[in-house]
Amino acid sequence: MQKVAIIGAGITGLTAAYELKQKGIDCTVFEASNRVGGCIKTVKEDGFLVECGPNSILDTHPDLGKLFARLGIEGNKLPAKAESKNRFIVRDGKPIALPTSPSSFFFSDAFSARAKLRLMREPFIRSKSNEHESLADFVVRRLGQEFLDYAINPFVSGVYAGDPAKLSTCHAFPKLYALEQKYGSLIKGAIKGAKERKQRQEVASKDAHMFTFDDGMEVLPNQLAAKLGDAIRLNTPVTGIQMLDKGKWMVCHEEFTDVVIAIPAHAQTELNAPFDLEMFSEIHYPPVASLSLGFGLNQFMHALNGFGMLIPKIENRFSLGALFPSSIFAGRAPGGMALLTVFIGGSQSPERALLDQDELLAQTLKDLQDLLGLDGQPEYQRLSVWPKAIPQYVVGYEKFLNHMTQVEADFEGIHFAGHYRDGISVSNSILSGIGVAKRMIQTTSTHSHQER
Repeated sequence: MQKVAIIGAGITGLTAAYELKQKGIDCTVFEASNRVGGCIKTVKEDGFLVECGPNSILDTHPDLGKLFARLGIEGNKLPAKAESKNRFIVRDGKPIALPTSPSSFFFSDAFSARAKLRLMREPFIRSKSNEHESLADFVVRRLGQEFLDYAINPFVSGVYAGDPAKLSTCHAFPKLYALEQKYGSLIKGAIKGAKERKQRQEVASKDAHMFTFDDGMEVLPNQLAAKLGDAIRLNTPVTGIQMLDKGKWMVCHEEFTDVVIAIPAHAQTELNAPFDLEMFSEIHYPPVASLSLGFGLNQFMHALNGFGMLIPKIENRFSLGALFPSSIFAGRAPGGMALLTVFIGGSQSPERALLDQDELLAQTLKDLQDLLGLDGQPEYQRLSVWPKAIPQYVVGYEKFLNHMTQVEADFEGIHFAGHYRDGISVSNSILSGIGVAKRMIQTTSTHSHQER
């Protein structure tokens, strides 16, 4: 009889456990801390609703909607406001709206005439990436230096907390890599790939609906936990995985047929196991600080009418950028107030994330004053520091992925899942949990069929 141990009650571990339970497979989720959800954490105070970690989900795959429907939280989804489609990039010390369509691109002030002409050359560039090319080299080769400086660098800093000169194109941005490999051009691929995605019922990230939940992102892990009940054991750290026999494992003094390792890669190095986990200490997780600030709307000269602003490294500012949560979703700030979440640190300036709160605030306010016309001090503030925030899929990352695959092949019943394997977004993490559960369910079904 199959019995599964899941290490980690983050969104991947919870999703995997729920999917397995739905198929009648016994599982236990072990969580070292006193709460579920991992980096997903919602705080309500002083009339503000603050996300200390991820702020939203992109509806990129049909399996996501199916999961939410089965959980009974489809009605709790809160769509982003229409104005959230506006994105700003800082250029020459000013936030400039990014183009929202191909036609508006040519009239946008975000890029120079030279950069626009350079983009038109992209379909005629015949070279192709290899699996060891960095994102920076890929973008300069296909799109030019200005797109790297004013589009890709700030995007990567804001989303990945990463450095495009170190990130791997094929591992960190596999869909971008695949477009070039299949179509020989990003522009051609975007056009032709749209039809194929439609056939697969998938949505490109740029076209996906963005949403959160009425009471914040924690609605999702909390509902999963409610469905799992006493299958979750909080305050129960796992120190080791002991192999008893082929397909038999001991975790926390209990015997299991399968073990899903769904904790961050850096935490896995602390597990005693019959296979090598120490190499995962090489996976870099840069520190990131998230500073949420509440102001009166009348304190800004900028309308804050968008998703937020990203700040390119070339602009020499302290922050990576800022989200405007109260402009993205309803109910995030009291009437007449605005909530901003500013991000500091990441791979390109890690030391900044670990400064004390007073220094972080002072430097952040200067950016907001200069860029958004802020006048005055915040009426609310909350600091969240993630010393090891996001795994960096750097050039050469395949050695880690290959090692995971080899361990799974050599040690029956061991499975790896999470943002260090299947992508860093919340959507990717959920799909990673669904995916590992599907593979285990398929294996169980195959074994049962063979026994009959």
